[in-house]
Formats: sequence, structure tokens, C-alpha cells
Amino acid sequence: MANDGGDAVYQRRILDDVIDRMVAQGLSALALEGAKAVGKTATASRRAAQTFYLDDDATFRLLEADPTLLLRPTSVLLDEWQRLPSVWDVVRRSVDDGAQPGRFFLTGSATRQTGTHSGAGRIVRLAMRPLSLLERGVVSPTVSLSQLFTGDRTALEGTSSWKLQDYVEEMLASGFPALRRYSGELRRMELRSYVERIVDRELPDLLGRRSRNPGNVLRWLRAYAAATATTSSLESIRNAATPGHAGKPTRLTSVAIHDALGDIFILDSIPAWSPSFNHLRELGSSPKHHLVDPALAAILLNLSVDRLLSPTADSSTQHNDHAFLGALFESLVAQSVRVYAQACEADIGHLRTHRGEREVDLVLERYDGRVIAIEVKLAGTVGDDDVRHLHWLRNQLGETLVDALVVTTGPYAYRRADGIGVVPASLIGP
Repeated sequence: MANDGGDAVYQRRILDDVIDRMVAQGLSALALEGAKAVGKTATASRRAAQTFYLDDDATFRLLEADPTLLLRPTSVLLDEWQRLPSVWDVVRRSVDDGAQPGRFFLTGSATRQTGTHSGAGRIVRLAMRPLSLLERGVVSPTVSLSQLFTGDRTALEGTSSWKLQDYVEEMLASGFPALRRYSGELRRMELRSYVERIVDRELPDLLGRRSRNPGNVLRWLRAYAAATATTSSLESIRNAATPGHAGKPTRLTSVAIHDALGDIFILDSIPAWSPSFNHLRELGSSPKHHLVDPALAAILLNLSVDRLLSPTADSSTQHNDHAFLGALFESLVAQSVRVYAQACEADIGHLRTHRGEREVDLVLERYDGRVIAIEVKLAGTVGDDDVRHLHWLRNQLGETLVDALVVTTGPYAYRRADGIGVVPASLIGP
């Protein structure tokens, strides 16, 4: 247990503005959820007069014995609250009894709890992800997602100095705040240690006997890393994780591993978009796989800047690292866009028809039904063929589609004669 007045060098997050708005509107209890090391505690502790760290055994035992300690008249942070699920109900009841705005903050890195009330209407849950490109302090956006949602379709402007190598280096630099202070060998070691913690501690806590062999769990992680930005089936991922195994894991085991990776926020798949207002025919329902940070995918697959930028295929594995760069670039863009979309009150999905004739990488739908469609392209130029799916979606949705973009690695933001926007990834922001 500790008092925390905040860190003088704290990097303000886009989510801070969302939290401030909610508290100003009367929110009493907020649960911040996300993978370990994304910055949940640092953000929440700046708003709390007292913090209880429930991964500390003494603090755990104290609250287990006397949960009424939470009811003192001060703002409280419960860090890793899921270790003592009963505190959720204490907070919920306090909100029912009229707790003041900004009274409770809960942070957690796992979602699976038993015996807790949902908290609907009392505790708002927000996802926190690794740092977006803007939050990393490496870009100066000129194109605002919130402005695009107005539907004005104004001229797009801005010039980016970023080259392809800059994007590759940023993919591998990671969006985990604490890891960005490192570089080179030390950062790679920190990322490997992060993966080892997942394999040795986080997943075993959820999977029990299914994770007795850490090597098997690591192969599953690598299979999901290799499936980045794809809609690969669970069976395909299972086969990739267990090559040459005569007795494959059951579907129940495969689902358990998939769910556990989601429960600890390491697998951060983008769901298939299901429009709330217009029933498009034959839309697929499979999620598009992404790990929470493309740096994790890169470290799991032993990918370096040089390997990703080299056009040479590895004949021993039949895997072209340069070709995989497109998937990692899409993952990097998706990671940032998800942060910006949250600030705009927009949900995010991807669109793919059942037979794959039509695909749109990112579809953002705001609370008022307005939609923005985004294609991600690992190139500096955009041709007519690159926007045909966006035109198709515009024909399907009409004015509901308020804007459509292709996000690239090119130098300029502009609007094509057909109205489609072209925006370098380093120039898009909230």
C-alpha cells in the first residue's frame, strides 16, 4: 500500500482526456484494463490519493481481512484488483450508495474473474493499449480523426519526413512506456523477458494443466505472431503451433489458449465489423489477429530491422520477412488508430466478405453511426486499384461513410480527385 502523488516525468496519454471528461460528467468508478506494462498504474495513480497494490501479499491480506478500508473518504486505486475479486463488489456497492466522482480506480491485466457482478451502470471499463505514435513523441500529426468524423472532407495537408526504415524501427521499439528508454540488445532482452513472463507465469495462472510445457505455449504465441493481420482459422493456428504432432490439441484446448491470450490482453484481435445500421450481405465473422504490440510479434519471430528491410526470402523456412513487413505495418497503424478511435467514441472492426472478394482493413463506427474506412498500404504511392474496396463500401453505405483513407508510408497527405484521402501513418492523429 502506498500514497502516490504522480511522476514528474509522466507522459500524458490520450486516454487521460477521456478519463477527465468522464469524471467531470460524474463517473465514480473506472476500471482500466490492458496488458502488463502499458501504463495503467501510472495513469490511474495520478488521480488517486491512496493506492493498494494487490500483487503485494501484505496488502492483499490486509484488504482480504478488512475490505472496508476502501471506504475511507478519499480517492483510491486498486492495482491488479483481479487478484481479489471481492473488492469489485465493494466498489460497486459504494457507487450504488452515492460515491463521489473520481472516487475509485481499478487497474487489471487479466479479465477472467469468478463471482463478480458485471458492474454495468456502476463501473466503466476502458482499455489501455501501448503508446500510439503520437504518444511516443516521434510524430506531429496534421490529420485529425475527429475532424474526419465531421464529414466535411476538407483538404488534407502535411508532409512527413519518415522513410520506411523509420516505421520499421518504431515497430521494433515497442509502445510499452518503460521499454522505450532502452535500445538495441537491452531492449530485445527486455522484450524477451516480457514474453517469458507470459509463458512462465501469466498463461499458467489461467490455463492450469494445459500449460505444463512452456515450450508448447511459446509455439502458440509464435503462431499468433505469424498470423498478424490475418483472419487465420483457429485450426490453422493450432497446426502452426504443433507442427509434426500426431495428436493435435482438442478444439477445447485451442479455444482455451486463444481465450487466455485475450484475457491477459496479449492477443488484441480486431473483430469483424458488423454494421449497426445496414445489413451488408455475406460479411465474414472471423477476427483479424494482432498481438498487443508489433514489437512482441517481431521478437517472437526473431525479426530485426535488417531482416525486415531485406527483400530476400529465407529458403529454409519459405518465409519472406520483407513480405511480412506489410502485416507488421498494418499492426502498427491499427495500434495507433485504436487509441485515436477510443478518444472519438468510435468502435473499430475490419471488413471481409465470406469469399474474400472485398476487404477493408479498418472500419471505424462512431456512437452516432458515422463510419470511416481505412486501408493500410506499405507503399508511398496509391493507385486506383488500391481504393476499389473503399469505393465499393462507399456505394454500399452512401453518406453514412463520412470519409475513407489509405494510410501509407509516403511523404504527403492529400485528397485524391475521387475524394479518397491519402495519409502517411506518421501524420494521422486523434
